[in-house]
Amino acid sequence: MKKIIFTLLLITFAGVAFAQTPRKLSKSTSSLNKSDQVLQDSLSQGRTLKSKGVKNLDAKITDYLIITKQRDTTYLDTTLTINKEYKFNYLRRDNFGLMPFANVGQSYNSLTYNFENSNLIPGFGAKAKHFNYMDADDINSFHVPTPLTELYFKTAFTQGQQLDAFFTTNTSKQLNASIGYKGMRSLGFYQNSLTSTGNLRIRASYKTKDRRYIVNTHFTSQDIFNQENGGLVDSNIPFFESGDDDFKERGVLEVNFEDAENLLLGKRFYLNQSYDVVRPKDSISSNKIQLAHVMMLEDKIYTYDQTSANKEFFGEAFQSSNINDRTELEQFTNQLQLNYSNATIGNLQFNATHNNYNYGYNRIVLINQTVIPNRLKGDILSVGGKYNKNYKGFNLNGEVGLNVSGEFEGNYISGSASYQLNKDLAVLANINHSSTAPDFNTLLYQSDYKNYNWRNQFNNIKTQQLIFKLQSNKYANLTLDLSTVNDYVYFAKDQNEAVKAFQNNDVITYLKIKLQKEIRYNNFRLDNTILYQTVQDNSNTLNVPQLVTRNTLYYSNHVFKKAMFLQTGIIFNYFTTYNMDDYDPLLSEFYTQNQQELGGFPRLDFFVNAKIRQTRIFLKAEHFNAAFTGRNYYSAPNHPFRDFTVRFGLVWNFFL
Repeated sequence: MKKIIFTLLLITFAGVAFAQTPRKLSKSTSSLNKSDQVLQDSLSQGRTLKSKGVKNLDAKITDYLIITKQRDTTYLDTTLTINKEYKFNYLRRDNFGLMPFANVGQSYNSLTYNFENSNLIPGFGAKAKHFNYMDADDINSFHVPTPLTELYFKTAFTQGQQLDAFFTTNTSKQLNASIGYKGMRSLGFYQNSLTSTGNLRIRASYKTKDRRYIVNTHFTSQDIFNQENGGLVDSNIPFFESGDDDFKERGVLEVNFEDAENLLLGKRFYLNQSYDVVRPKDSISSNKIQLAHVMMLEDKIYTYDQTSANKEFFGEAFQSSNINDRTELEQFTNQLQLNYSNATIGNLQFNATHNNYNYGYNRIVLINQTVIPNRLKGDILSVGGKYNKNYKGFNLNGEVGLNVSGEFEGNYISGSASYQLNKDLAVLANINHSSTAPDFNTLLYQSDYKNYNWRNQFNNIKTQQLIFKLQSNKYANLTLDLSTVNDYVYFAKDQNEAVKAFQNNDVITYLKIKLQKEIRYNNFRLDNTILYQTVQDNSNTLNVPQLVTRNTLYYSNHVFKKAMFLQTGIIFNYFTTYNMDDYDPLLSEFYTQNQQELGGFPRLDFFVNAKIRQTRIFLKAEHFNAAFTGRNYYSAPNHPFRDFTVRFGLVWNFFL
């Protein structure tokens, strides 16, 4: 209650927030700094909506602005491109490098990793449930000349569907509000694999007429529910792989258990506001001083429930029935910023952040004469800064953060420089260093299962990362990422076959090279994305496939006297065999295993997509090669990937 009262007081009296004013809209669509958002790609500028039924006949597509948390600005894109095909999925983003499970709404096995980290406090954990969780960075701001609606629909498996409905409007040039809800329910093909998720977001932004004061705020409420079955029992794996007609109905295959479910709940209130203390008096004067304030209150709850204890799968339990595990985290963050802008110096920010965290449980556990505490709570004070400058064609960026008090030590530093060599070719170099504590659930965990109780004292995970990017539509898009990781924390089974958290004291060297190139001939396209990876790790704690590839051959053209735009083709996905991570449904985490190699199977999808006015229609035959290329396709050990299925959906924009 004190925090709620304090929040209301801050909203009432604070006069400070966003660190930067919105950037001008870039005419180039190949900038390396552009965010990969749901609605932003490319669209010819100047196109009006006079023939689309818009009341404001002077409104243009380029007037429907999307503003990210980083203040990057782009506009609504209603085109149909191959990138839209890649993003037409449950996550609504390109899922290259992720291996989905059989049912939509379940987790994804990661085929590649990014070790960039600017978090100064531990994460919550339960990472397998966070792929569809919307963080504060995922909530965009908008500015629209007329009310805008977007509807996303896609079929699910057996029973259910996916829907993402979004509406935004400007009641005036100063005030914008939006509301969206993303809901999904899917029964799935296997026993006890029902999924149900919901993501509600409500957002508002306001700026005074002179733009001296700007405020953005949002509220999110999210729930991600999964029935868990532990995968197929070992004795039924041959039945799945045989292709026998008696087992094509996947519900007849035996799973490890049918009475378990887990749930992630999250609620967040976010406020970001700014006030220009000193503003440029004219176009020549460029000195600007701005005060800013960012506040966030977020609660997360993770539960695992099971009707009866499964000793064969998880080990001994304190009780034989009604397993009810519950983990909570309450985090309250306040950041004050001082921003200074000058034509000579650039954009400079100093910030100070206070984090209050309260993670844990409502009991103390005594097991094997060891006391497992119930809480990790405290306060962390950190300081940091940011820098941005455009100098003779170079875009220079830097960021630094350091914990100065509190139980957890942490620091990070990041710097990047990009340069546009010509209209087609851009290069970027980025270096990152971080030292951060591992997730809370690796440090402290409690469960009704005895094996899942621990209190660990781990060192900080230290990472160094060097990234080089080359972006060219004419030649190729190339990314080189070299990372070293010290004191890597991971999950694995111990000598008693129990999944626990461990720390690798060896140095891990991780190199990945990603190449993307689209080849065009008349109306035919061949889009290629190839990822090469190698890991040097004496302990074999970080496993990735050496090669991941996606190749799309498709035809694209207008038909029916240009009344419809059509795209149709075949997508080929493949990754080489490797020791794929296994999945633990109790922790909702993936863990390292080195006994079984999986992968090496192709996935072929045939798609037909069409665009009519502002409506994009998607039809896909997924994994149509399942019956004739071998039934050895898995998302994780004992977790088969989905069989051949046909799905369809659409994305529809309304302009009022």
